[in-house]
Amino acid sequence: MNQGRIWTVVKPTVGLPLLLGSVTVIAILVHYAVLSNTTWFPKYWNGKTAAIESSVTIG
Repeated sequence: MNQGRIWTVVKPTVGLPLLLGSVTVIAILVHYAVLSNTTWFPKYWNGKTAAIESSVTIG
């Protein structure tokens, strides 16, 4: 392991929950940002496809 010496500074019982907790928080924030800033993502989660639901107009 490249960063194996980190556990001499931080106990694994503290470091691992912090690492996994921070990854979880980041994932939740990204999902919230996508859900609140797009119109197609909530439809996708509800089982609808954006290509069928809306027509694309060019011009």
